[in-house]
Amino acid sequence: MGIFSLVTGWPGSSGFGSASTAEQVAEGIDAGNLTAIITGGASGIGAETARVFALRGAHVIIAARNMEAANDTKQFILKSNPAARVDTLKLDLSSLKSVRSFADKFISMDLPLNILINNAGIMFCPYQLSEDGIEMQFATNHLGHFLLTNLLLEKMKSTARKMGIEGRIVNLSSIAHLHSYDEGIRFDNLSDTDGYSDKKAYGQSKLANILHANELSRRLQEEGANITVNSVHPGLIVTALWRHSFLLMRILKLFTGIFWKNVPQGAATTCYVALHPSIKGVTGKYFFDCNEEKPGMMAREENLGKRLWDFSEKLIKSAQ
Repeated sequence: MGIFSLVTGWPGSSGFGSASTAEQVAEGIDAGNLTAIITGGASGIGAETARVFALRGAHVIIAARNMEAANDTKQFILKSNPAARVDTLKLDLSSLKSVRSFADKFISMDLPLNILINNAGIMFCPYQLSEDGIEMQFATNHLGHFLLTNLLLEKMKSTARKMGIEGRIVNLSSIAHLHSYDEGIRFDNLSDTDGYSDKKAYGQSKLANILHANELSRRLQEEGANITVNSVHPGLIVTALWRHSFLLMRILKLFTGIFWKNVPQGAATTCYVALHPSIKGVTGKYFFDCNEEKPGMMAREENLGKRLWDFSEKLIKSAQ
């Protein structure tokens, strides 16, 4: 898209750009027959995504760790849209046990599943291990979503077959995927304190989001499943993600303020990739400002994606 488009909001080939909002990209779309899960849908761009999905008629499942915030978001949506269909379910992505519990509860609801938005995440947090003994940013941003997606995949496949509607999975990544560790993914010392960097660990998890989307897309294409998988960069936005780096955020915004988006703009690319008819059949791609872009070189390495897939499966098995 380039700096000019980013600053001015000039639309790209999709007809949308950095200034487009989630409501605008979903305008005129009838999602009344769709059911969507949005992780981290209780706040920030996840909550805006949930609001716009509900506004377009979708049945929205807000998956969140903080149930009070999730229910507040539900009530906020219902206040302006009384006909909205919104449910909340507890999900702590840093806990593989919680991920399994969420999947079991959702499947027991006997609902279809057309769209999965892997939106939730944490950023720049100090070194910490999850309850499963895995570095926290990798555990939350990648591994929890990896397991969740796998547990819900058969439901998505059966929904796509029964309804004849393409399923869509969207992984929220970040331009930070360009700033991971030198080796990309620290397969041999993922959870070590030595050499840990909160910024690079975040970049590593965001690189993993793209690699996961690309490898899953490849596998689904091979078996002919009617499901697409793409990754997106929402842009620079002031949300609770910055809670561990408030000072850094203030400094960055001081010098790069013209590049920052508001929350409705931040949710636009997610809504575009998940709902827009022009994206039908598009899979294994990376989107930025509602337009397809090339991610970094490591994010395009198929062998790295395959290795990450096998590594993730082993991590999950070892944590059981």
